[in-house]
Amino acid sequence: MDAWLELARGPLFAATFLVMVLGLVRQLGMQAVQLVRRRHLLRRARWRVILGDAFSWSLPLGHLVRGTVVLTVVSILFHLGVVLVPLLLADHIAMWERLLGVTLPKLSVGVADLLTIVAIACALLLLAYRTLVPRARALSRPRDYLALVLVVMPMVSGYLAAHPAWNPLPWQMMMLVHLLSAELLFVVIPFSKLSHMVLFPLERLSQTYWQVQPGAGERVAQALLGEEARV
Repeated sequence: MDAWLELARGPLFAATFLVMVLGLVRQLGMQAVQLVRRRHLLRRARWRVILGDAFSWSLPLGHLVRGTVVLTVVSILFHLGVVLVPLLLADHIAMWERLLGVTLPKLSVGVADLLTIVAIACALLLLAYRTLVPRARALSRPRDYLALVLVVMPMVSGYLAAHPAWNPLPWQMMMLVHLLSAELLFVVIPFSKLSHMVLFPLERLSQTYWQVQPGAGERVAQALLGEEARV
């Protein structure tokens, strides 16, 4: 088991992390190619509106639709935990520093535990929403449920590995599950919709957004959700 842990912590971690980085760079390159092909759009782009829209969608409280406030707050808390804990947990920081050779800020154990528990709870609520709400269930595909499971597995296994009283498995086995599930996520991210966690700000600045006519988003939302929809 020790040999498997060393493999997962070392070469396998580096290889899967490299796959994720190169995959995301590939997506950025594809966006850049599309921009070059549509460079005539850049001349008439309304930059102030586009940048303001991209910033506002990073925390979309101004884009709430009636009846979705709770869902939006749950989604924001889920994303905060999913992003901050892997990046800033002290144990993770040691691995990042060894891999990247830089010193990074750290989250305290208490804050990391709180964010992890909140993220797991929010994931369960999102799963319930997709499963129980008819319109969400109609739009959900098996890959959507799988993506949610892939994101949550490293958080659950990491929390259990860090808290032996709650851990039903030997520590080494749970830590191996944690590492392998995280590395599987690394490989999946650049080839799935999970890439939006990294690319979302750039996607709001992409050529697809520039080609949408002013007011089109509002009209689509009203057609789907009624006159009270605010986009």
